[in-house]
Amino acid sequence: MGGGAEMSLVPSQEQALIAAAFAAAEHAYAPYSDYPVGAALLFDDGAILTGCNIENASYGLALCAETVAVAKALGGGRRGGLVAVAVVGLKADSQPITPCGRCRQVLNEVAALGATDPLVLCVSKDDVRRVALSALLPHAFGPSHLG
Repeated sequence: MGGGAEMSLVPSQEQALIAAAFAAAEHAYAPYSDYPVGAALLFDDGAILTGCNIENASYGLALCAETVAVAKALGGGRRGGLVAVAVVGLKADSQPITPCGRCRQVLNEVAALGATDPLVLCVSKDDVRRVALSALLPHAFGPSHLG
């Protein structure tokens, strides 16, 4: 993707994004895994949209936090402008949590709409791993492949 986001945020942006993801995780519905996850998306106009994981007794119907946040963004009319994403797990101890493969693809769809390569903050209690979405999902399939 071209025209990507910078690989860093100012400290106050990063702190706000991570705090929003932690706050979202507090609303998770995770009775089966007992692993609450929160995600926060930062857009170029400063807006932050959040999501939390929502599990279901039919496990395949569970929704990841990133997917919920993306659904809110697209459902609210956002098309592009994704700058950064923070993903936190309330039980993530030493290893930062990363988006699953499905969520990487879902995030890629939003990023492709604005030709950005958002910074992904993968967060644990003691660490923040900063990585471009393109590094998490190299050679991604996206809207440009369809036509």
